[in-house]
Amino acid sequence: LYLILVMIKGAKRYILSPPIACPKLGIVTKKHHPAWRHSLLNFGHMNFLDDDVNGKSMPSEERAWLEIAKEAPSIDTVLKAGEVLYIPSHWFHYITSLQKSAQCNTRSGRHKEGNPHFGGHKDVLACVGGGA
Repeated sequence: LYLILVMIKGAKRYILSPPIACPKLGIVTKKHHPAWRHSLLNFGHMNFLDDDVNGKSMPSEERAWLEIAKEAPSIDTVLKAGEVLYIPSHWFHYITSLQKSAQCNTRSGRHKEGNPHFGGHKDVLACVGGGA
């Protein structure tokens, strides 16, 4: 399903990654896990990797995964009141509220074939398994 977001009030930060990035995003692949098909990584900590104070206190497993995730292709943007964001089918998105905000979104259609450069449904299935 593709997703269209309209920010009515406030602002949110979106980090978007294409389907081919799935293996680098720390996606939970155990189907019965409550976070299945989601990442447990806090992408906001990416900025701490080179920080001598915060980076040193980061757990080694989180650091290792964030080092992998930072190599994933991604787009980082801030959506503000009155703006619209289109997220293609099967793209991963990480959202951080920057202000008290309200948004409206709609999902529609599904483009399984994807794109040779960014990947598609088959790439997500290969990463997380059936039911994706």
